[in-house]
Amino acid sequence: MDDKRRLILDQALALVDERGLAAMSMRAVAERVGLTSMALYPYVGGKDALLDGLVDLLHLELGSAYGDDAADIDWRHRLRALGRAVRALSRRHPGAYPLLLNRPSPGNSWLTAALRATLHDAGVPGAEVPRLTRMICAFLLGYTTGEVTGGLPSGFAAASEAPSESGPAPAPEGDAAADAEFGADLDDLVRLVEVTIRVA
Repeated sequence: MDDKRRLILDQALALVDERGLAAMSMRAVAERVGLTSMALYPYVGGKDALLDGLVDLLHLELGSAYGDDAADIDWRHRLRALGRAVRALSRRHPGAYPLLLNRPSPGNSWLTAALRATLHDAGVPGAEVPRLTRMICAFLLGYTTGEVTGGLPSGFAAASEAPSESGPAPAPEGDAAADAEFGADLDDLVRLVEVTIRVA
């Protein structure tokens, strides 16, 4: 990624982290990087392209947090680690994070590619990999978006806190009950993959 483009996207993400997605405009981002609004266009295009760039940046951060090639790690550990990395990303960037669910990245996203590779290495038949990838991706993005926006049913810390004007507040990091429930859900995903392999 071009250095100037990366700087602009980093500042746009920081702005959303601080003030929420509604506060992001070309003018506000330009002010943060010391440029005019028009000077942003060669690097990030218009606002729609800037939002797409934020999606790309979130996927890049997710890939970096997940780590290098994990092909030598058991697929069960990889699937759980991937789930935890997705959830951690949602908590680092609760304002921008829903873009991953509501504004999919063009083509094959990093998350989709990582899930496909994990399921392939688990021994899931090729014909079943796309369906399971969609199902697991929908769960991970839907669950974690619900956590940070308060859109999950009651019983979750995020749901009891109304979002502020500066954007939604993530669930507290130390919410042991929510952490345990998410861990149990990841275990269920592992069992789902195991069943798919057995019946194939």
